[in-house]
Amino acid sequence: MEKNLFLIGYRGTGKTFLGKIIAEKLGRDFVDTDELIIDLAGKSIPEIFSQDGEEKFREWETKALTKACEKEGRIISCGGGVVTQERNFPLLKTGVVCLLKSNAKTIFDRIYGDGNRPSLTDKDPLEEIVHLLAVRAPLYERAKDFEIETSINDHEKYTDEIISKFNEVSN
Repeated sequence: MEKNLFLIGYRGTGKTFLGKIIAEKLGRDFVDTDELIIDLAGKSIPEIFSQDGEEKFREWETKALTKACEKEGRIISCGGGVVTQERNFPLLKTGVVCLLKSNAKTIFDRIYGDGNRPSLTDKDPLEEIVHLLAVRAPLYERAKDFEIETSINDHEKYTDEIISKFNEVSN
């Protein structure tokens, strides 16, 4: 049985970018739960947030995660807030969970101006990142099997580290 590798962490930490590289290196399928949400809901993430609200988005997120877990051996990039819903923890624990971490300034620099990432608070963008990182930190810690710091742009190093730790944990 090949376990799924879940990549979790705040948006802008490299989950999708690194996940695609890891999937290619390992010859596995890559699934981005945000893309699944768009397919399932039939609208963009900003549209879901503006038309239906965050609670409805979180329901779509759980449906997408459930669908992603239907097959084994996948590399699955999860939305940054996947850990905010208790119902998602049993799904994450069906595989190995890698937490990608970056500092708030790096995240801000990577995602600022990306219209596909709706604001989740009424704070300015950097304050929102700092606030949500603090709120989610214990949830990320609870969900992870291991973590990788991704503040410096070195995707070769990160993908090799993730694959090595994934192999250790899944055996």
